[in-house]
Amino acid sequence: MNLSILKWLARVLAMVAILFLLLFSFDAFGGDEPFGRKLTGFLIQNIPAFVLILSLIIAWKYEIAGGVLFLLAFVAMAVWFKSFAGNSASLIVISPFFISGCAFIIHALLVARKGRQL
Repeated sequence: MNLSILKWLARVLAMVAILFLLLFSFDAFGGDEPFGRKLTGFLIQNIPAFVLILSLIIAWKYEIAGGVLFLLAFVAMAVWFKSFAGNSASLIVISPFFISGCAFIIHALLVARKGRQL
């Protein structure tokens, strides 16, 4: 497998999954609330996405640390959404973070192994 495919798979999958989470927060602008309250709700709903964006920034430079952060985010979301206690449909939303975390870690390990072989 070409290492650049694995490298970009992790990054693009993480970006698409974060954008998908951001998409859910736009429902805060519906209803009869004042704009300030809608904006506050929008920002509060995006806190997990902001944390994931920070994790992606870290993963871009330090792949193993970022991969671990994505795996921790997956576990935290699985606990929060009770994914393994009857809400298995939430795994569709959070599984890209698991795949991205694994891909970041595997890519970093393969690059390190390839560097040692030279």
